[in-house]
Amino acid sequence: SCCGSALTLNFTSPMCCGPTSPRRSSTGPSRPTRAAAAGSGVYDLITRIIVALVLAPLFLAVLIFFPPVMLAVMVAGIGALASYELLRATQVAHHNGMYILTAQAAAVIPVGHWLGAGSWTARAVTLALMALLFFLAIRLYGTQRAVRAEHLMVCLFAGAVIPLFLSALIQLKGMENGRGFVLLPVVCAFTTDIGAYFAGVFLGKHRGITQVSPNKSLEGYVGGILSGCLFMLVYGLLVQQLGGLEVRFPVMALYGLVGSAVAELGDLSFSLIKRQYGVKDYGTLLPGHGGMLDRFDSMIFAAPTLLLLV
Repeated sequence: SCCGSALTLNFTSPMCCGPTSPRRSSTGPSRPTRAAAAGSGVYDLITRIIVALVLAPLFLAVLIFFPPVMLAVMVAGIGALASYELLRATQVAHHNGMYILTAQAAAVIPVGHWLGAGSWTARAVTLALMALLFFLAIRLYGTQRAVRAEHLMVCLFAGAVIPLFLSALIQLKGMENGRGFVLLPVVCAFTTDIGAYFAGVFLGKHRGITQVSPNKSLEGYVGGILSGCLFMLVYGLLVQQLGGLEVRFPVMALYGLVGSAVAELGDLSFSLIKRQYGVKDYGTLLPGHGGMLDRFDSMIFAAPTLLLLV
């Protein structure tokens, strides 16, 4: 029976339920729809490039040329904004002060690393945040403003773990030849992201982990790792030629391989959170890129990894 399935429409049979109409192609969207989608994709790509061209030099200047205090301020701002975006995406309630407590904690931890008391600051801030959050949850339990246990964990992750991992950038810059070391996770994370994007666009044929990141292909993942390794070797060559430093290229290749794989894991990890809560991006602060957390998700994983490796 032509009326038996809600997924099949027969436009030619006079016995169908409803008026007939001429046969239409079901092979995909119409030509104007495809053209509009292509135009939107080009616009998004252009916007993404323009924002990157404007902000990337400023970001690199803070990393390389500005004093360490400016890097601490930048990381504190990134951590505070990222914590807000994560709490909003995971639907943590606004009315009980948890956003403010979490953002404050995320801003203090990087400053503590700049002051040379990173480990003590991280422990003290995490303990204070945990105590305040649980005190708030205990006080509000049984009321309409009760705090859910999973929201406590999200706040601890956003207020302590994310800024602690991003503070690896401050620790790298504080090392001898720190201006060279601090760029390792930056080169790794950003070139992996760029390589994965273009490999997926031009070579992508096989589906990747579609449930978590539906637009990523297997070729994109492989291209990202290869891109990260290649550009890490190029960066090592530039450091050797321009900076006069000794560079061990097998070690640089290892940095690229491990750092790229971990960077892609970071991207997938924060994509998993977005999928579970049904959000496309963490924010709109960076046009074409999304929110602060969309831009630095891979850095959260890459920076502490490369700090451990060096």
